[in-house]
Amino acid sequence: MTFVVLDLAGIFVFAISGALVAVRKELDVFGVLVLAGTTGLGGGFLRDVLIGATPPAALADWRYLLVPVVAGLLTFWFHSVLGRMERQVSVFDAFGLALFCVTGAIKALEFGLGPVPAALMGMVTGIGGGMARDLLAGRVPAVFRGELYATPALAGAAITVVGDGLGLPIGLVAALGGGVCLGWRLLAMWRHWQAPTPTGPASV
Repeated sequence: MTFVVLDLAGIFVFAISGALVAVRKELDVFGVLVLAGTTGLGGGFLRDVLIGATPPAALADWRYLLVPVVAGLLTFWFHSVLGRMERQVSVFDAFGLALFCVTGAIKALEFGLGPVPAALMGMVTGIGGGMARDLLAGRVPAVFRGELYATPALAGAAITVVGDGLGLPIGLVAALGGGVCLGWRLLAMWRHWQAPTPTGPASV
């Protein structure tokens, strides 16, 4: 039950961020719901397909479809309020990233994946929805624009995998992995840290 609650919480905050992108692109209510659902469910859907957890949770449990719809409609109706809270939404997004990298890694381990693939699946769960959102919205995905987003997710997932391998309680493992991801992401936002990007002319 704890796993489902964490998953749904992550879906909700991710769906809000996706819906806000749709509003700023001046999409209609259907477009808002599509981007909300894609952002909230995309990473988990991709993870489930890759690890063979079919049908994906997003299709097998009605709650996984209801949550992004509610988040999308709330954003559609109250986007002016949420738009003024972009900083807070970014913080919630960081919480969603931390939740997803942990739940993604744990689910991958439960399906028998090794430590490295499980950590990668945790990262994919965290960043997959945002990448799909940006592609649908005609933007270069944020994870490719220098933002420290995928790296904290991978670090949090790796710590989760290592903690599980050491036999630590699942609650402690989730707190450690999620805490590292969340702390790193929030520090990157606060200090404006960026991943290295090429310098000089692009021609070779």
